[in-house]
Amino acid sequence: MTVEAYVRADRNEQPLPRLPLLCDFQMVGSGYDDGDPWQNLLIPKTSEGKKPNGAGTKMTYRYYVQDMAFAVALQGSEGELAVVQNALRNPVWDLYLGRKNCVPTEFIEQGIYPNLSEAMASARTLSAGKNRVPVFQVLQGEHEGEVLTLNDVPLQFGEDKRYRDRRVTVVPVE
Repeated sequence: MTVEAYVRADRNEQPLPRLPLLCDFQMVGSGYDDGDPWQNLLIPKTSEGKKPNGAGTKMTYRYYVQDMAFAVALQGSEGELAVVQNALRNPVWDLYLGRKNCVPTEFIEQGIYPNLSEAMASARTLSAGKNRVPVFQVLQGEHEGEVLTLNDVPLQFGEDKRYRDRRVTVVPVE
């Protein structure tokens, strides 16, 4: 998987300098019936799995980058890509980008290409038509650039969710 990020461009096709952030206040775990086994799963617990003191509501602030676009190129066998393409064309649930009010403004699935360079060339053509320029890529694994460790590969779902790390590299686009 390769991700390329695009921002709005000025008249000289240079990236605009500032990306506005959206700060969203969220309350997690409020209003659930702890007597219902399914609703009880949604109430935050202590590290020992016990109910916390008080209502169990956790208040958080989430920050979202606004006005940014992304192209995601997946590589795999033709069969795997056809399954992903069909799922994106015919989703079981609504598609959102981080929040339910962040609905995609473009079709998510844009085709299957013979190689990564043709896929990214198509993405850049689409973005140029929307007055956007690429600013960085996120590559799987360790490469030249800023290497990050993300704990987001699901290993187990349910009450005892487990994830493993993966390494990605952020590379500026020149």
